Amino acid sequence: MPDQPPPLRDPSALPTVAVLGGTGFVGRALCRRLSSRGDWRIVVPTRETKRADAISTLANVSVRQLDVRRAADLRQVLASADAVVNLIAILHGTPRQFHAVHIELPDLLGRAIRELGGKRVVHVSAIGVDEPRQSLYLQSKARGERRIRDAWPQTTVLRPSVIFGKEDRFINTFARLQRFAPFVPLACSGARFQPVWVDDVAGAIVAGLDRPGTAGNTFECAGPDVLTLRDLVRRAGQWAGVARPVLPLPLALATMQAWLMEQLPGEPLMSRDNLRSMQTPNVAAPGALSLRDLGITARSLDDYLLMG
Repeated sequence: MPDQPPPLRDPSALPTVAVLGGTGFVGRALCRRLSSRGDWRIVVPTRETKRADAISTLANVSVRQLDVRRAADLRQVLASADAVVNLIAILHGTPRQFHAVHIELPDLLGRAIRELGGKRVVHVSAIGVDEPRQSLYLQSKARGERRIRDAWPQTTVLRPSVIFGKEDRFINTFARLQRFAPFVPLACSGARFQPVWVDDVAGAIVAGLDRPGTAGNTFECAGPDVLTLRDLVRRAGQWAGVARPVLPLPLALATMQAWLMEQLPGEPLMSRDNLRSMQTPNVAAPGALSLRDLGITARSLDDYLLMG
């Protein structure tokens, strides 16, 4: 007789993980991975359920219209969860917005977990927080790490470099730009990154959920190659078949360009705080725990673009 497929597990008997930020780029990849495994129930709280269309039909995924920045809503989500992943973050914003998202929410989450107890927690931060300099993004990320760890020391912290993938806003943005622009005026062209594939980051989060030994540790999620921003822009153009010359900008001109972009409606392509962030190398620290310690062999950007 042919092999029979394994019996379906009763969803009500599965452990539950709450994915905060599950409608975002990394969140969608994580939900797809967890859903395909079939051994977790996934709860995704969100203020805007329309943003959850891409994941709402996945097996074992439940979308709830809640605002986790409110203590009552957050406790409602956590009360029935066995684990929680925090992916909520912003790249652009005012000092108040950075504080609310990167500091107040992790603090609220950590204190709620401490009161409820007994839950696995994976908090996604960013590489570079040990040297935040003047960047509000990195400073607030660093403070958020400390807040959640102070409240719940067993938190697993992941620090990814810039993340690439099919739906990213990085490689795709520079590819689109080169379809229309004769050249690319580029700020901080020598800034260094260690780009990491979104599915490898999702795999690291799953490892953090699966492995109790990761509790209390910090893992830097980076790909195998260190590339400058100029390298990344060139690869994006080559991948799209529209490679354009790159014109490096001096910092003063780059700052003016970023200020002008901030004045435009919508999310800016570059902000002055982004420039400050890029003064800190976005690469893994020597000796840091890494994807390899989670059993993951990182995929390179070049391999991804070649296969994509």
